[in-house]
Amino acid sequence: MDGPQAHWLQDGKRLHLNHGPIDLIVEAFGEVQECRLAYEQAVARFQTILIELVKELPELRLPAFFLAPRAFDGPTARRMEAAVIPLAECFITPMAAVAGSVADEMIAALLAGRKLDRAYVNNGGDCALHIGKGQSMGLAVAGTGPDIADRITIRSSDNVRGVATSGWRGRSFSLGIADAVTVLARTGAEADAAATLIANAVNLPGNPAIKRTPACELSPDSDLGARLVTQSVGTLALGEVARALDNGLAVAEDFRRRGLIAAAALFLGGETRISGSMALAAPNKSPGKEVAHA
Repeated sequence: MDGPQAHWLQDGKRLHLNHGPIDLIVEAFGEVQECRLAYEQAVARFQTILIELVKELPELRLPAFFLAPRAFDGPTARRMEAAVIPLAECFITPMAAVAGSVADEMIAALLAGRKLDRAYVNNGGDCALHIGKGQSMGLAVAGTGPDIADRITIRSSDNVRGVATSGWRGRSFSLGIADAVTVLARTGAEADAAATLIANAVNLPGNPAIKRTPACELSPDSDLGARLVTQSVGTLALGEVARALDNGLAVAEDFRRRGLIAAAALFLGGETRISGSMALAAPNKSPGKEVAHA
């Protein structure tokens, strides 16, 4: 595996950081000198973040236990554990929050001692945001249907600094059949973990149209072990789509009532369910900078 790579994209405005499975797009807005220093800080922090995670990977692949956090050494690992502990009534490992936690750690490095108007770190669609007072940021949302705009706006007053998307078509394995579940939360790690579990809950156990395979057969080191992960979803009846989405919506509503997420949008088979009444539920009439195709 090559070491950490950093280069500018063709537009000269966005920084691309890559190391193994971590692939980030970083952009900062503000005074030129502040942005330059912020980018330098991000590049410096990126040099060791994967190495730190690999050292603690065996423990990070083990289930978390409700109200019993483990003492990890690295800050990213600690973010992962903290994000999943409130959700650990059911099976979840810190790996459910890895992409969002990396984004959070990197935006913290970007902001340390700096004065920026806005910034984001996009880790494959799982994003950490910085939105200064009076500022806003626009995002593109994939999988949208007739009930939701494909652009959303996050304002500084929204208490949302993390956006994540999960589903069976994504980069990671899913126990459910959601085409996509996009979550807004306080941090990228919290959004990532919650999106994983909501997407798992969009499900029709035992339905013959769904092909599932033990995760360990696809990836021997998977934290999901022998749990069945979705490989394909055939034609579903209209009522089945609605039932699967309602299963996921019940989980999203529970998370929102508990203050774990701000909003969620669930997509399957052209249908949509929305939990929350903020940005995801309304058209974006004053778009800011597009951040991610989540």
